[in-house]
Parts: sequence; C-alpha cells; structure tokens
Amino acid sequence: MRARLRLSFIVVAALIGVPQARAQAPAPAPLVFAAASLKSALDEAAGAYARGPAPRLNYGGSLALVRQIAQGAPADVFCAADAETMDEAQAQGLIAPASRRDLFGNALVVVAPSNAPMSELPFAAEAFAQALGEGRLAAGHVESVPAGRYAREALRALGLWEVVRPRLAMTENVRAALVFVARGEAPLGIVYATDAFAEPRVKIVARFPASAHAPIVYPCALTKQGAARPPARAFLDFIASEEAWPAFARQGFTRAR
Repeated sequence: MRARLRLSFIVVAALIGVPQARAQAPAPAPLVFAAASLKSALDEAAGAYARGPAPRLNYGGSLALVRQIAQGAPADVFCAADAETMDEAQAQGLIAPASRRDLFGNALVVVAPSNAPMSELPFAAEAFAQALGEGRLAAGHVESVPAGRYAREALRALGLWEVVRPRLAMTENVRAALVFVARGEAPLGIVYATDAFAEPRVKIVARFPASAHAPIVYPCALTKQGAARPPARAFLDFIASEEAWPAFARQGFTRAR
C-alpha cells in the first residue's frame, strides 16, 4: 500500500510539473533602431502590429545608430535613411545581408515656419539670401546624416552650395532640423517631405527636383543578433507587407524604386 501511495504521489507530482517544464518565457520584444524621419509612420505601423510582441522603437541619425550597434547596442532590426549608411553597417558585419531590403522612398524639400510671408522659394542665390536674412539654414549634418548628404548633393547640382554653406546650422538628425524651423529658430530648413507632413508648424516652400540628388531609399535589415530571433524577423516582414504599407503612405512615403 505504501509503495502504491508513493508511486501515485510521484505520478501526480510529475503531471503537475509538466506544464511548468514546458512553459517558456515569452519571446522578447524586438528592438528596432530606425532613422528619425521614419518616426511618425513607424510608430503608427507598430501600434497596429499584432503578429508578435510589440516592438521597442529607438530613433536617431542613421550613422549614429550604426555606431551604437557597433558598440554593442542590442538592436534586432535596423532601418536607415539611405543605402550608404546600410552599406556601412553591412561592411562592419552588423547586419544579416540576406535580410536587407529597400522599403521606402521620400523627397527632399525646403520648409519655412507656417507663418512666414513667403509661399514659394525659387532655387536662386538671391532668393535664399533674402529668405535667410540674418538667420541660418537648418539641415542634417552633411557628413553624417543622410538628409544632409542629399541636401549637399542637391544644392551643388543647383549651384547653391557655396552660397548657403556658410549659413548652415547642421543637426544630428533631420527631425532636429525640422524642430529648429518649427520653433522659428531658423527661417529655412531642408528636410524630407514626410517630415514637413508631420509638422503643422512648417510649410513647404520649395521641392528639390528628384534629378538633383540620388534616389532617397530606406533600406531595412535584421542585425546579426536579430537574425536569430523570430520576433525580429516577423516584425521586419510586417513593415515590408501590404498590411503595414498604409501607415507609411499616409505620411507621404513612396515605394522604394
């Protein structure tokens, strides 16, 4: 009898322990490092995400994010604002190359405070000088911020680089340049069309011709760490899907060419 009781106890204990043994910790939420200009659209897309744990989102200048990943930041997904920055991440072995894909496009514009008297700014030296007055032209840093690099390329193509170069107020990311204009701290800024769309305190006064600069492309990829994490891959697949596309289209993004 005692032997049977002991056996019954062992069986019951084992059965009770089965769910505990099989239970697994919930999958960690993917950490996404993304270019600052993606914030409004990616926030909306992430809010609608239901395929897995809600992602954690971190925004900044694309090259600054690469440096953080290189220094050990635990990013799972990386979205840059230009191919050059993603190339750098790939050259450093920070991403899984097979996961890389070009997702979105954008346009480059000049913005002014919404209460500024001008409605249109010609791409002419005199017009820029008059519009700037004693102020500065806000733009992402031309050496490290994709929007700044596109701006420099476009200004050179239009013969305006040497005119505006001494007047630049360069920022750590494009959203910082947008804020300068929105607050009235700079009379003009060069940002993406999607940034202008997201900020009611500015208005577009000029649109750079697409032929003046390289195509604006946003590539996304899994990091080396993220490549081993199914939730990271699931979120990258989601933002590349038709399901997520409306969130980006509403903010003015285009399909990558």
